[in-house]
Formats: sequence, C-alpha cells, structure tokens
Amino acid sequence: MQIEKLDHIALWVTERDRIADAVTSGLGMHVIDRTDAFTLVGADARRGKLTLFAAEGPRERGALAHITLRAREREAEALTLPDGLELEVVQAETDVDLDLDHVALFSRDPEGTAEHYLSLGFEPAGPGPSGDPRVEVGGAYVEFHQGEPGDPERPLLNHLAVLVESADRLLEEAQAQGLEVADVVDAPNTKAVFLWGPERVKIEYVEHKPTFSLV
Repeated sequence: MQIEKLDHIALWVTERDRIADAVTSGLGMHVIDRTDAFTLVGADARRGKLTLFAAEGPRERGALAHITLRAREREAEALTLPDGLELEVVQAETDVDLDLDHVALFSRDPEGTAEHYLSLGFEPAGPGPSGDPRVEVGGAYVEFHQGEPGDPERPLLNHLAVLVESADRLLEEAQAQGLEVADVVDAPNTKAVFLWGPERVKIEYVEHKPTFSLV
C-alpha cells in the first residue's frame, strides 16, 4: 500500500468563511475552490490543503489535537480559530510558501496507533520535537498525543487525505488485507477510497485524475 504525500485535512466547521478569511489574510493561503458544501484553501492546489466542510454546531475536538503548517519565511505562531480549531505555524524548509507539516491526533495508545498506521501505508518516523510517536507520509507527519479521542457525534475532524497513484489498486490491497472500507467516491477530477483507521479516524486515499486542474 504505497502513498505519496499528505494531500489535505478535512474538517467539519460551523464558520468556514471566518476560518477561510483568517488563513487567507493571515497566512497567505488562497481559496482554491468553494461550493455550497465546502471551501478548499491552501497555498498550492497540489500540496497540503485544508477542506472546510460546512456543518452544524457545536463541533467537538474529538481526535484532533492541532494542525501544524510549515513556512519558509514566517515566525512560529499559533492561531485559535472558530470551533476550537488549533492551527500552528513553524519555520522550516519547504519548496513552497506554505505546506502541511503535521497533524496531531489524540490516542489512547500512541505507540500502538503509530504501529497500526504502518499497515495503512504510512512510513515509520522518529519522534518529533514534542517527543510524541509519529509516522511519515511524503515528508509530512501524523503525530499521536496521549489523550482521549472519544466518540463525538459532531467531530471537528472529517478525515485525513493522502495522495495515491491508483485508487483502484489501493482498494484491491485494502480488501485483500481485510481493512474496513468506509466509502468509494468517483468524482470528475478525483477518485477516492475512504478507510477507517484506528480510533475511528477516517483516511481518504485520493487519486488525482488527468483532468485534475485546480489552481
């Protein structure tokens, strides 16, 4: 099960316009796409992005601890946004202006959860600056903090998305391994397989079709 990079993090939010305004005006992202259902923001359509799905409130943090972006020319900072979304920025080498560095998740068993993610195509990685266990995907990370993810009815985190070359091949491998498939979505520009990861975190394995042309 081969994955290429961390493509986006999708969130259920009650104030997507306020959040989009905050990250575009304050961090230099731009709105890549906006529909009745969601707003897609990022510095580059083919790199780490945030998908803000419109949802009813109140939202619960659930498994999501925080999201950290890396920037070439920006001092470290932390933003607390609507719905309790914690967004951090660190200064680090990156070949684009702004990219995903890591997403931190709460886990009852951080070491065991990190081990489980290896079976989902993620690569092993040493602990990050926080000292917490983590796994790697294309130079970005998923980090696991000791904590209670719970089972919220209205979670803040919708899903994590990683890029794959072939969604069909990924689906075959997942079924062969007996992994739990949540959904398969064949859209005009993408095809995606959604799997349930540890502690009911949904992971999207998305293929960009040749027609993929967001800017």
